[in-house]
Amino acid sequence: MSTLTTHATVRSQQRAIPPLLIDLLLQFGTSAPAGGGTSKIFFDKRARRRVKSYAGPLAAVIDDYLDVYAVVGSDNTVITTAHRIERIRRH
Repeated sequence: MSTLTTHATVRSQQRAIPPLLIDLLLQFGTSAPAGGGTSKIFFDKRARRRVKSYAGPLAAVIDDYLDVYAVVGSDNTVITTAHRIERIRRH
C-alpha cells in the first residue's frame, strides 16, 4: 500500500477511486512530469496491457475503471487522484 496524503484520501473517496486502482497505478502505470517535482502516473496502452496480463480474468471487470491518474510527489507520496477526462500530453 502506498502513502496517501489526507487530500488524496478524501479525493479518492469523493471520486470513487478504490485503493486497488491506486496500487495498480503505482505498480504498472506510466509516469510523466507534472511540474514542481511531481509526476503524473496514468495507464497508457502499454500499462493497460501489463495490468490485463497481471489481472487475468479480473481484467475485463476493471478495464472500464482504468481512466484514472495520480499525482505523486518526489518521495512517492500520492498527492491527489482523479479521473482522466482528456488525453495526457507528453512533451
